[in-house]
Amino acid sequence: MGFEHTSVMPEEVHEYQNLKPGSICVDCTLGGSGHALSTIKTILPNGLLIGIDQDMDAIVNAKKILSPFEKNIRLFHSNFTSLPQILQSNGIDGVDSILLDLGFSFNQLVNGMRGFSFNKNEPLDMRMDIRTDLTARQIVNTYAEKDLVNIFFKFGEEKLSRKITRAIVKNRMEAPIETSKELAQIIVDATPAKLAFKQKIHPATRVFQALRIEVNQELAQLETFMESLPSLLVKGGRVCIISFHSLEDRIVKHSLRKFENGCTCPREFPRCMCGFIPQIRSIFKRPLTPTQAEIDANPMARSSKLRVAQKL
Repeated sequence: MGFEHTSVMPEEVHEYQNLKPGSICVDCTLGGSGHALSTIKTILPNGLLIGIDQDMDAIVNAKKILSPFEKNIRLFHSNFTSLPQILQSNGIDGVDSILLDLGFSFNQLVNGMRGFSFNKNEPLDMRMDIRTDLTARQIVNTYAEKDLVNIFFKFGEEKLSRKITRAIVKNRMEAPIETSKELAQIIVDATPAKLAFKQKIHPATRVFQALRIEVNQELAQLETFMESLPSLLVKGGRVCIISFHSLEDRIVKHSLRKFENGCTCPREFPRCMCGFIPQIRSIFKRPLTPTQAEIDANPMARSSKLRVAQKL
């Protein structure tokens, strides 16, 4: 079965990466390799693309898609938080471009058989990297009620987190909840009909998002990555980050702001006394969003936001 995925904001990403022949670039989340293919063609003949993905399916797909450029790529089955170690082990002090696409691929949704979709009857797994231990099934069936409420509210911003959790606990007392379809139906049954009718999204959307984030520790990993960001880029190097919900974008925005304007001196001080030195400059204040034409062609792009920053 082919790897299905459409890259988000490909033209905007390509423009703001500011690539040239010979650049050293990192694609931290290869996905379907759409962005990677565009990148590698731009940095030839002597450029280097380091590709990372925690999903082995993406690595296998990348080897096929990028096979004509074998001499210019190095692929790693890993999480993007390991980028500092990857660069060090390859003798690279800094790179010209880093791309981080925080969405999960359409392939994972329809072909992964890991329970990402509430429209499919699949095992409740939701692991991006099947080498890890924690699954959505474990969370749903073993976490304390208060912990489930917190996860659904914090990571899914689900207003019905308590009501949905009570329904989950009631059902799991009778028998373990095993599949994505089963869990989705429990959530639908717990959602008032009037509210479900008014919502533009499926009632299970936010809970499934929250579970995926908890299983893969997505926000914690993003925070870890952002802490090391300036040290990974050469002077003038750029980072492009595509996020898909407010929790991710908030982490990216605040991290960039800290590197750009992290002075801790009181406002009334005539000049900075804390010794803060800016390390990053945002290319634009507000994030870019996809055009309506792209959203019509690729509905999965509708919530995406692109932020770009440059190392000073």
